[in-house]
Amino acid sequence: MATASIPPTTEARDVFRELGYTVSEGGREFVAERKWRRVLVTVLCLDDDDLDPYLADGGETPRLRCFVTWRDRAADLQERLVSAKPPYDWAVIGVDRDGEDFAVMEGAPGSP
Repeated sequence: MATASIPPTTEARDVFRELGYTVSEGGREFVAERKWRRVLVTVLCLDDDDLDPYLADGGETPRLRCFVTWRDRAADLQERLVSAKPPYDWAVIGVDRDGEDFAVMEGAPGSP
């Protein structure tokens, strides 16, 4: 079983591949592409208290962002993002620790 301090990077890549995306190489941030969608994926763990380094829009508009974390941390991450009001469309994916299932939580209503 993975610990909370280890980000679910492999699980995040597997989720996007399962959804039909092509996934770039990289560490905790990677690009997932499918048809016209280009999503910057950021994988976070329990130890990532400071979201500021991850909130920049990368200078590209529009930018789709997805934050992936362990499922038991996803609601907390969603609340933190709602409070931060990032300037792009975003979603949170919470993955189970066994990597078998995941849940998608959309961004704040009325967000860009």
